[in-house]
Amino acid sequence: MVPILLYLGFTAQKAVGTSFLGILIISASALLAHNKLANIDYKYGILLGLGGILDAQIGARLVEHVDTASFKKIFAAVLVGLAVYLVVKK
Repeated sequence: MVPILLYLGFTAQKAVGTSFLGILIISASALLAHNKLANIDYKYGILLGLGGILDAQIGARLVEHVDTASFKKIFAAVLVGLAVYLVVKK
């Protein structure tokens, strides 16, 4: 979602925040569906969520100190790095 929002002219900060709202809504729907299918390990899910809460607070404060142009370059580098990793991963 973030690349689309950046393309639409959102600042990096607003793109990330707006994306997280979308993710929250999508995640709530997915949680309900996977709960019905008994596909949830609640112990690990809660641990991941707690770690995510901490990381989200840190990330939100860090992104405030990065201008949109730099953010786009960093975000692109991360995406390319992930793509390369997925291609060469065995």
